Amino acid sequence: MNLSRRKFLISASVTTLCSVTATAEPARSANNIVRVGVIGTGVRGKYLIGNLPTSAQVTAICDCSQSRMASTLEPQGAFSSVLQSFRDNAAAKCTTHQDYRRMFDREKLDAVIVATPDHHHTLAAMLALQAGLDVYLEKPLTVCVREGRLLVDAVKKSGRVLQVGSQQRTMEVNRFACEFIRNGGLGKITKVELPCYPGPISDCSFPAETTPAGLNWDMFCGPTPVRPHNRQVWMKEDFKVGDLLWRGWDLFRDYSGHLMTNWGAHSVDMVQLALGRDDSGPVEVRTVKPESVQALAKLWKDKTPYKPTGVSESSSQRSGAERQLTDERRYWPVVMSYADGVELHFIHGPDFIRFYGERGTLKMRRNYFETDPPALIKNGPHADVDAKWRGAGHVARPHLENWLAAIRTETSLNAPVEVGHRTATICHLANLARELNRPLRWNPETEQFVADAEANHLLDRPRRKGFELPM
Repeated sequence: MNLSRRKFLISASVTTLCSVTATAEPARSANNIVRVGVIGTGVRGKYLIGNLPTSAQVTAICDCSQSRMASTLEPQGAFSSVLQSFRDNAAAKCTTHQDYRRMFDREKLDAVIVATPDHHHTLAAMLALQAGLDVYLEKPLTVCVREGRLLVDAVKKSGRVLQVGSQQRTMEVNRFACEFIRNGGLGKITKVELPCYPGPISDCSFPAETTPAGLNWDMFCGPTPVRPHNRQVWMKEDFKVGDLLWRGWDLFRDYSGHLMTNWGAHSVDMVQLALGRDDSGPVEVRTVKPESVQALAKLWKDKTPYKPTGVSESSSQRSGAERQLTDERRYWPVVMSYADGVELHFIHGPDFIRFYGERGTLKMRRNYFETDPPALIKNGPHADVDAKWRGAGHVARPHLENWLAAIRTETSLNAPVEVGHRTATICHLANLARELNRPLRWNPETEQFVADAEANHLLDRPRRKGFELPM
């Protein structure tokens, strides 16, 4: 198949599969600069501030931790260069808040960037939409399937723009490869292999520690039950436990789907785009019991603990043995099937996606692909097209530019909310199959499991009073 570079670039600029067109009015600030509030000023929030194009300006930031906001306004170390422009031009006038609900009440904003822990994503985004704001929402979109559908409906109702932070959707190299597959370049696809990321740890009942000054612990807990403060519950990549750089909230089911939803969202997103399934999903999900969970755990020992230390047995609602079995299954490989027979195999080892087709295979990761045989693609993207994406994985400026263009004009979003919801759903299905330890049948149209009340009950989560979703 000869898919020319010019044909691809023209196609990419005009339309994206399952993209949406902005209906928002132009920015309302006097100088036509989009006034942005940033919710969540951890590592990702800081990088997004540093990557924000000059057509937008951060005028308010929000974090439950005052020290996180202080380190954003007066950055040190590695973030000194990342946030230099913000520090020099906007930080002095930027307001700070510890509760995004109050920020929406008090600030004149045009848009928000949501880079909070995952359990706050949906509420923060829905309240922003309700306030008439456009939204850039980091992936994964949600912590459960039901949240995603409610958020999709809220975007439609509001008429605002919501871009999901799946930046590979804007990477020219990845878009080219996905279009090549979608247009039949590999022939009929039979199987896709993608990385098998661990799911979350089921319990995080650590012993109580003194809550630091300047931390709004109630706000961190948000819609989840309030538990005693412990830094291992919430602080991400700020300290080590043994040799492990601790990932905090990202490790635990209450707050996240862990690496399966965090990193898995990237690879699943590319599979959905390449297969043309942005409005659908698999119909069957099953796990594969490995020969040795311990061997799999060793593969991930620098990212997730096999048996977390410090969890209080007396605080757990389940026995230690039961919890251990569930937490061991979070490593298990997963197989999913689409209605047409294409299978997704989540396997341990490779850090790339491999598509198997009649004419050969295509291997893909961020900003890179190769085919076997190599001659399958005659004219690919220019060798220098990936330059603007080079970095430590935090480069997001072109994806933010696409979002801002959609706010100002009728430019199509590269990662609209339906796309983010369908991708997150697949990641949630993998974790639920591990949790329930049985095959599941899924209806992607009704977004319900077939004849399985227990599984359907897990599609939603209870929310603490004061943090209900606006309906």
